[in-house]
Amino acid sequence: MKRILLTALLAVSVVGLFAQKLDKAKSLLEKKKLADARTEIDNFLAVEKNKANSEAWYTKSKIYLALDADSSVRSTVPEARTAAYDALRQYLDLEKTKDSAKRNIMLTADGNKPLIDLYSAYSKDGASFYNAGNFNDALTNFQASLRIFDLLAANKLVPISLDTTTTLYAGISAEKANKPDTAAIYYGKIAESKAKAEGFVEIYKWLADHYRQKEDMATATKFAALGREVYPQETFWSGFELEMAREKGTKEELFAKYEQVIKENPDNHLFYFNYGVELYQAGYNQDSAQRPANSKELIAKATEQIAKSIEKKGDYANSQMLMGQILYNQGVDINNVNKTIRPPQGGRLKPEQLKQKEDLRTEMNKKFDAALVYFAKVDELLGSQGKLKLEEKNILKDAYDLTITIYEQKQNNEKVAEYTTKFNDVDKKH
Repeated sequence: MKRILLTALLAVSVVGLFAQKLDKAKSLLEKKKLADARTEIDNFLAVEKNKANSEAWYTKSKIYLALDADSSVRSTVPEARTAAYDALRQYLDLEKTKDSAKRNIMLTADGNKPLIDLYSAYSKDGASFYNAGNFNDALTNFQASLRIFDLLAANKLVPISLDTTTTLYAGISAEKANKPDTAAIYYGKIAESKAKAEGFVEIYKWLADHYRQKEDMATATKFAALGREVYPQETFWSGFELEMAREKGTKEELFAKYEQVIKENPDNHLFYFNYGVELYQAGYNQDSAQRPANSKELIAKATEQIAKSIEKKGDYANSQMLMGQILYNQGVDINNVNKTIRPPQGGRLKPEQLKQKEDLRTEMNKKFDAALVYFAKVDELLGSQGKLKLEEKNILKDAYDLTITIYEQKQNNEKVAEYTTKFNDVDKKH
């Protein structure tokens, strides 16, 4: 009986000893004897059964946070923040087993300060690295901040489920660190939450294009749909859908998509212009023998679309140029037919052949004259400007070049000289 009682007394004594060790660690922390406090708490938690003591883990988190905050010792404990995070995670996991009324009492009493301090420390360093252009370390710290936030959110210690600002900077840092797949993870969280703020539309666009380039069309379509839902007035989505149809669909599917997009955006000149380009490219080949059976229908519809583009925006030089080029090419086609009408060897053209050739020349000149109107408009729009973009300079040169060719055909040397000078002066003036 005495032996049993002695054992019981020893057990009580050991429990009291462990309690004293934990109290000692807490006391050392209060006295800012951080190295000793660290040793005390680590020794305490090295004992297997003490690992179920949530207060001990909470105390450890505060000790290691104090070590990290003390610049005089921080470098000697580089793992301090990670240890504090792991200790807080252990604390929260153990607290889950308690009744809800008794859960997280220590953390609540401190106003969640350990988690907030840890979150702030990582965020501050993330911002410092970001501003210094060190995007890899910025990303690492923003990721750590988000891990802390996730702890707060998972334990319902914050009223929101997404830290949008830190998530955004994690994404930007990853993108600037040339880690697009990582950036997509963070940008994706923002898009999936349907977040809307100034500039956020670019996130949805970036995601759609990122996954398109990876040929993950399902995910690209998902983010384009989210973007359209959040920013319905943005014309990018229509253009993106057209790009997807162009890359993966048939010509018929692409044309059907253009019809849909134009119906949705009846005043956008660019959709008419681009549709016209697609139709013309499908229907025209310099070698008439290589053109599709429905070439005339495609070219006629292309002309119709370009005319609508000009109607919507008359000062869009690209539309003026394409309309002129279509008319010019039609004139060339007529001239090519004319060339096939030849007399028999050693003979002369019959009267009806002469009439046919004359009629063809008249039709050709009508097409050329019509084309000149549009080329003159290009000259008016671009030739009167100062510095031009490379694309604009090329359009202007093409307009002058075709104008010269037409006047050569008409044997109008004065106009040939005038537009040759203009052509040669493009690079000098623009």
